[in-house]
Amino acid sequence: MKNKINQLFKDKLLLVMMVLGLLTIVAAAGAVRIRRGNPQNDQNPYLEVPETQGLLAKEPPAAVLPEKEKEKETKEAQAGTAKAAGSSDADYSTENKAAATKETGAERAEKANASRAVPLNYNGADKLGWPVRGNVILDFSMETTTYFPTLDQYKCNPALIIQGEVSDPVSAPADAMVLEVGANEEIGNFVVLDLGGEYTAVCGQLKDIQVAKNQYVSQGSKIGYVSEPTKYYSVEGTNVYFELKHEDKPVDALDYLE
Repeated sequence: MKNKINQLFKDKLLLVMMVLGLLTIVAAAGAVRIRRGNPQNDQNPYLEVPETQGLLAKEPPAAVLPEKEKEKETKEAQAGTAKAAGSSDADYSTENKAAATKETGAERAEKANASRAVPLNYNGADKLGWPVRGNVILDFSMETTTYFPTLDQYKCNPALIIQGEVSDPVSAPADAMVLEVGANEEIGNFVVLDLGGEYTAVCGQLKDIQVAKNQYVSQGSKIGYVSEPTKYYSVEGTNVYFELKHEDKPVDALDYLE
């Protein structure tokens, strides 16, 4: 009986050992199969990264500049355009200044004073200033005739013929606006002044006129200089022709002069 028990124990032990051996063989065969299916096991287990060799840019390309960089470039471009436009304006301004220097004195005076309005309210009671200081050669005479030596005839005279010297300054008799600057054969160069209150004055026998049409002048300001007399007044001599009108009718200027 004892021998049977020992024999049975030996048979079980042998069976266990056989099973263990079989499991070991199966495990070994599986390991070999797995090893053959994954050849990278014999290689470096870490992922190798290829060298960039300078492919990484230190600065982003222009196409992908940050928004701030784009704004900066836009502002710089606009500043450059504005500067160029400013230079063009400066050149244009310089050309205008050069052209302005070619204007005559009368044109400059007209532009400088056209916007300066002077109240014109002469009422006939205030005294007028003499356009030039001198003796009256020929008096105003509209009701009777007076003798004109140069013409050697008698005729009416709507003005005062006031003696003067060549190049004496001629002044505005009152605050006025220049209505006309002209010339004719009888009284030479002349200036017509609007005094206000429907009074106008004409100063003739002038040269180097200093005013222009539509210019405002103040009483006593220079409007020109005494010229050589025209052929109509050669005997009377150098003079200023001074005619005063009220409502377009000649009046005796001597009654209004101070």
